[in-house]
Amino acid sequence: MPAHLSARLCSLALSLFLIAFALPAFAGPFEDAVAKFAHDDFSDTEEAIGAIAGSGSKLAFPIISALQDGRLMADPDSKKVYVTGADGKSIDAATGEAVASVPDGASAVRLNNRLRRSVDAALGSLTLQSPDLGARLQAAQSVFKSHEETALEAVDAALAKETNKSVKAALGEARAAILLFKSDATEVEKLEAVATIKARGDQDALALLTGMGEQPASVTKAAASAIGSIQNSLAVWSMVQNAWYGLSLGSVLLLAAIGLAITFGVMGVINMAHGEMVMIGAYTTFVVQEVIRTRYPGLFDYSLLIAVPLAFLVAGAIGVLIERSIIRFLYGRPLETLLATWGLSLVLQQAVRTMFGPTNREVGNPSWMSGAFELGQITITYNRLWILVFTLAVFAILLAMLRYTALGLEMRAVTQNRRMAASMGIATSRVDALTFGLGSGIAGIAGVALSQIDNVSPNLGQSYIIDSFMVVVFGGVGNLWGTLVGAFTLGIANKFLEPVAGAVLGKIAILVLIILFIQKRPRGLFALKGRAVEA
Repeated sequence: MPAHLSARLCSLALSLFLIAFALPAFAGPFEDAVAKFAHDDFSDTEEAIGAIAGSGSKLAFPIISALQDGRLMADPDSKKVYVTGADGKSIDAATGEAVASVPDGASAVRLNNRLRRSVDAALGSLTLQSPDLGARLQAAQSVFKSHEETALEAVDAALAKETNKSVKAALGEARAAILLFKSDATEVEKLEAVATIKARGDQDALALLTGMGEQPASVTKAAASAIGSIQNSLAVWSMVQNAWYGLSLGSVLLLAAIGLAITFGVMGVINMAHGEMVMIGAYTTFVVQEVIRTRYPGLFDYSLLIAVPLAFLVAGAIGVLIERSIIRFLYGRPLETLLATWGLSLVLQQAVRTMFGPTNREVGNPSWMSGAFELGQITITYNRLWILVFTLAVFAILLAMLRYTALGLEMRAVTQNRRMAASMGIATSRVDALTFGLGSGIAGIAGVALSQIDNVSPNLGQSYIIDSFMVVVFGGVGNLWGTLVGAFTLGIANKFLEPVAGAVLGKIAILVLIILFIQKRPRGLFALKGRAVEA
């Protein structure tokens, strides 16, 4: 055999030997990091998380995400690691190749609380440069909460490239949180970090500052000052949040009471069935949504817009029927009217139980009434915001109707002096019927709004009837502006008393205050004026 051929054969044999035996010994750092998950050791797992997050591999996010969700499986015999998907398919974590099945001996890689923070930080750093704005913002928030040192390099890289103002601010806060807990950070860096976190000013910032370990004296002093400032700011925001809750409750009370104020003021009728008109409006909304769900699902977002006029017509027609068949025979007899309408409320409740059953009925929120948004340090839900807007719109329309329409003029005349209005040719019985129908119709559209924030059940109206009477009496019987001021005053007062006295004692305190107030001003905040009223 020629010498050169022999040399080539020897070289080929040596190459095959290196491929077969030497290369596995020099596996890459990514594969080495993945293999550490199979050691079932928390320290090795933490090292693996950091190495994989910084590897730049396209498999990094699926692996860390699977670890967070309990879908990362490790086989102690073969020392291989697998990522299992929600669809039942699995891949080899080291290579990304699909596998037929995960070995029976494989189990999920264990995590403890410290590792869960590391996983959160790793996932945050992996998505810091995502093309999706929301993903980047969420990732920055995740890093802020975990403040893992391993994410600092990724945060700095993301900061250098970020152009969005809000995301850049979140990244700056995340960097400050990391530096605050970084052992080798300089004192100047820590002081700047405290200032950045103080500017954030929310509960997360407060928790971060109060959870600091031992720090230099200047940093500790700056942190103490920041904690005091944040606490004062949060106390103010808490008052603002309570005021918003009070406005929200006040809008609900106003919707429920405004119809009662009309009937009580014009007719002097204590209508104990007023809450059932609210209930009828809520069930009208339920029926509308059921028809839309079964026949016209594409119209669901318009269901409330369809339900409002229908609820007004249904409740208003029932109100006119009640006035013509029962109430008109009991004018001037308040006790009998009260008892009759109370009995009528029981009849209406039972009728609804017979038709729809005693259990709660589901009324959905359209997409434009779902969700919430942050304003400063308070949370505002869209359904409450829209109810407030809707209530003020109803109030404005009702004021315009009373001021600029013939029916409104007649209602005001009957309210001030029924006998004089009758002598001037006004058909007071017709005004009474239309007034009762108007008040009931407004209660019906109140039920549409309340169906978005309360359970739709036969007892829905009972939850608001007492509060409605308190609003009307406190504001001034028959005065719409008094009803507006009374509803929002009682709503805000209730929400400020609840944290101090509790829900039940808070309501009792409100009732006692109203009783004391009525002793001084029997006609409420805004008393009606007129010769008959003042006589």
